Amino acid sequence: MIQVDVHDSEPPFEQVRRQVAAQAADGTLAAGHRLPTVRALAEELGLAANTVAKAYKALEADGVIETHGRRGTFVAAPGLGDADATAAAREYAAGQRRRGLSREEALRLVEQEWSR
Repeated sequence: MIQVDVHDSEPPFEQVRRQVAAQAADGTLAAGHRLPTVRALAEELGLAANTVAKAYKALEADGVIETHGRRGTFVAAPGLGDADATAAAREYAAGQRRRGLSREEALRLVEQEWSR
């Protein structure tokens, strides 16, 4: 499901990170789906194990995947329960209310930035 283009200007670890994150977000990789080991994915993609490990580390820091020791690495449940994301959303909503923006106006700003 993941393809790496060695001729792309985007680093291979970022290509892996971006594709796994996108597939987790759109449901292609469902929450709880077990991912290949670092070594297995690196071999499959023709990459160094450290490259895949760097992508997995970034994905784990972002809350996209969870590592459960010897049990393996799994796609995490959707990020709505992520404490950092929830706190950021709360701060954003409170700030926009203080500025007098409506809910629709605040959401429109998020949608504009999301598309960039």
